Amino acid sequence: MRLVKQLLAVAAVAFVGGQAVAAVRGNAWLAFALGVATAALAILVYSWVVRRTEHREPSEVARTGAVARTGRGVLIGFAMCAAVIVGIAFLGGYRVDGFGSATGALGLFGLMAAAATTEELMFRGVLFRVVEERLGTWLSLLLTGVVFGLLHLFNPDGSLWGATAIAVEAGFMLGACYAATRNLWVPIGLHFGWNFALGGVFSVAVSGNGESNGLLKATTSGSDLVTGGAFGPEGSVCTVAAGVLLTLLFLRLAHRRGHIVPRRRSAGAPSTAKVSR
Repeated sequence: MRLVKQLLAVAAVAFVGGQAVAAVRGNAWLAFALGVATAALAILVYSWVVRRTEHREPSEVARTGAVARTGRGVLIGFAMCAAVIVGIAFLGGYRVDGFGSATGALGLFGLMAAAATTEELMFRGVLFRVVEERLGTWLSLLLTGVVFGLLHLFNPDGSLWGATAIAVEAGFMLGACYAATRNLWVPIGLHFGWNFALGGVFSVAVSGNGESNGLLKATTSGSDLVTGGAFGPEGSVCTVAAGVLLTLLFLRLAHRRGHIVPRRRSAGAPSTAKVSR
């Protein structure tokens, strides 16, 4: 029941916040403010419900080191996105046509902050963590990654290939990131950095949600395998390759730190007992 209670609590914040941000998307400042407020409220609600249902301090969202860890994740996400866009451009699939909209990027900042925070809290903070206690790291990584990918089928330009790519390059990677760090700040930052760089900087479609109006004015063209087509670069083989590489690096780090949880654990032994790094 704690899984259900935690999921419902964070999902409620995600739904209300998402509706509020969507309602003011024409006003960049309001979208920014409401998006950031949704992210902050989601953290507070997650912390509260974990204390109530697990009778412990949620060390995975501890304030100590939160800024540095989030910043580290943002840098990884930005770097991954820049590398993918450069790769697509090298293959002739992406071209910059000029400058875009700073206000558009501001609104996307709030939207992406809310989405990244709530999704990481639900998928890595609740689902991955609780399932891992029973089934171990490997099965938890597989199951939560697949579910994360399948949910993207319902996006406006969602497709089976897009959902599969998201499962591999994001679901598995972000789960592995949590396993390696044992805190939620790094995966939240990575998720946000990737999404905001895609939409807010490079102005391409994010997860099949239509074109974005970010800092650059850009055009994509060519093979869907290279560009990702209507789904955006997350449907590109370049992104899948980058995601697989980062997943392997995070899993290697998790193994070196002793963070891989076996399938059978003693009852009540939470995976977050490891020291956050």
